[in-house]
Amino acid sequence: MLSPCSLLCRLATLLCVWALCQAQLDTKLPPGTPIIQLRLAGDKHKHYEGRVEVNYNGEWGTVCDDDFSIHAANVVCRELGYVEAVSWSPSSKYGKGEGRIWLDNVHCSGLERTLAQCESNGFGVSDCKHSEDVGVVCSQRRIPGFKFISTLTDNVESLNVQVEDVRIRAISSQRKRVPMTEGYLEVKDGGKWRQICDLEWTEMNSRVICGMYGFPGEKRYNTKVYNLLSKRRKKNYWGFGVNCTGNEASLHGCKLGHKVELRRNATCDKGLPVVVNCVPGRAFAPSHAQGFSKAYKVEQPLVRLRGGANIGEGRVEVLKNGEWGTVCDDSWNLKAATVVCRELGFGSAKEALAGGKLGQGMGPVHMNEVKCSGFEKSLTECYFNRDALGCSHEEDAAVRCNVPAMGFQNRLRLSGGRNPFEGRVEVLAEKNGSLVWGTVCSDSWGTIEATVVCRQLGLGFANNAFQETWYWPGDVSADDVVMSGVRCSGTEMTLAQCLHHGKHLDCPRGGGRFAAGVSCSETAPDLVLNAQVVEHTTYLEDRPMYILQCANEEHCLSSSAAAATSSSYRRLLRFSSQIHNNGLTDFRPRAAHHSWIWHECHRHYHSMEVFTHYDLLSLNGTKVAEGHKASFCLEDTQCEEGIEKRYECANFGQQGITVGCWDTYRHDIDCQWIDVTDVVPGDYIFQVVINPNFEVAESDYTNNVMKCRCRYDGHRIWMYNCYIGGSVSSESEESSFRGLMNNQLGHR
Repeated sequence: MLSPCSLLCRLATLLCVWALCQAQLDTKLPPGTPIIQLRLAGDKHKHYEGRVEVNYNGEWGTVCDDDFSIHAANVVCRELGYVEAVSWSPSSKYGKGEGRIWLDNVHCSGLERTLAQCESNGFGVSDCKHSEDVGVVCSQRRIPGFKFISTLTDNVESLNVQVEDVRIRAISSQRKRVPMTEGYLEVKDGGKWRQICDLEWTEMNSRVICGMYGFPGEKRYNTKVYNLLSKRRKKNYWGFGVNCTGNEASLHGCKLGHKVELRRNATCDKGLPVVVNCVPGRAFAPSHAQGFSKAYKVEQPLVRLRGGANIGEGRVEVLKNGEWGTVCDDSWNLKAATVVCRELGFGSAKEALAGGKLGQGMGPVHMNEVKCSGFEKSLTECYFNRDALGCSHEEDAAVRCNVPAMGFQNRLRLSGGRNPFEGRVEVLAEKNGSLVWGTVCSDSWGTIEATVVCRQLGLGFANNAFQETWYWPGDVSADDVVMSGVRCSGTEMTLAQCLHHGKHLDCPRGGGRFAAGVSCSETAPDLVLNAQVVEHTTYLEDRPMYILQCANEEHCLSSSAAAATSSSYRRLLRFSSQIHNNGLTDFRPRAAHHSWIWHECHRHYHSMEVFTHYDLLSLNGTKVAEGHKASFCLEDTQCEEGIEKRYECANFGQQGITVGCWDTYRHDIDCQWIDVTDVVPGDYIFQVVINPNFEVAESDYTNNVMKCRCRYDGHRIWMYNCYIGGSVSSESEESSFRGLMNNQLGHR
């Protein structure tokens, strides 16, 4: 039941939208109202934001930020066809404009239909400089029925395209194709869909449209088919052409072309409606043998995305001299972000993110002050400053790309949860010749599988994977199991791409209360080990067995220790671990506070029985010695400046690692070692794996592995070339990680 307050709020919202529509229908302004036109310009991170520019008396100028308010921003956004403003920014956030400063000391009530109706000093009366140019961020939602009206008679080509919506309408033979790459381009203006005359249409225009729909390229189409169709169809043309340079992120960034004379059937009589034909990226291109690609994988090895919740988004990382590093957000904009997106097989960028919004990376900052034309094949071809002095990982750049509409979320749903981010997993599957909804067997169901479900539904990261869902009463008709034996690598775009039993189902416990479930979250933690600390703190210690009894009880020694006498010694490879949380959410143990396990010998609680694995491997990957560390004390040892510690283990306190903090396990505490008593001298690989059982969901598991080269001569040990998994370019490193993932999946 909705509360009276909620009902009133919804009614008020509906009335506001109705009022906006009515205002659009009545195009007459009070007599004497100055005639102006608005646009958003400058260094944008999103197409629906920018510096406010006003065209008055045929000349473009800016607006001063003095006395500007959210009410004035709302008037600007509505005049541009958006439902409302989200925020506004003073002090030329989107760069300094040029020409006159037309308006200063603007006062709006928020009900005005045009910025020209707001009180101000008058047009051209200002004591401001362009360093005070105001900018706005509008809502993405467009006003229903919005109709673009040009008040300019001579200089219409200086205006941006302002329409309610854009679509590609496929012809009947193409409608079942996924993704839909080809069809008539139509714009929605004044509540009606209209075609565009192709007389002035260019490849650059098609490039922008394809980018909007998640495609990196465009190609020619079969003109004969569309020539025949156009003769049979009734056409309704839009009154303007379109002029794109090709590096715009969306049609709304393009300028208007010439006005089109609307003459009913004679309109565009020497041309045809515009048709676009787009080329999908490799991950989305259908193949005859396998359908769509088995897993999402970047197409180019020089640039990658990390830490994103959904396909086509993440922190931008660049490969240089064999090492992955990040990009500083100075001068980062939509053009640079679009180059990244197209390079990786997506469309143009929806958003260029700054300030480490999608998590902070580790290692070097390779690029700073990136400047792209928008036509580069790779981000590495853009101009940039190699000197990243002053840039920290708090300034890591990220992107959100346009991706094709694949309809993946239509074949999967969450049922019975308290909110849209949780519930029993139900899959649409074929059964006896028809499509039915059913459950997924929870045997072997874990965090990796839950991650794929959340990604497929566009709900972000996995928060938890559930093997019992009796507390989520789903649709009774969907209780039957339709999918079993699910095993995912974590890179798949859909659950159907994971390994599973196919039609030969095997689920002893059945569905219903034992069906698989998930909870999703828009953010996640990301643990990363500091490799340099490990490398600099490694040493050997010979320790008598009689003071290692507690460690032996917790299985921190090799198997030969069981037969060792109390007077014998064990040789221990000791080191410190400094584990950072670079994600966007605190890292918390999965087990509830009351279920932590008390260890009498060491007299402390374990919130995670296995928090890290320590292994010594031969050069061919064979394990020769091992250790493990339970999370007896997950806490904030230190934090970055300005961040307060939240977790402390003393007095049975809450355990976890805050975002921007790190937990240090010193080299001199129990179990912070590998028992190398039985290891013969030689060259080895030392490996540390954090959260090895994927017990707690993270935004990136590839950086949970650290490896070092190691040389042992029987008396001393040398540790060198330590690196985080995924931080260097190495086929063996990648295959080693895949092997680790497979090993862990096999022992869950």
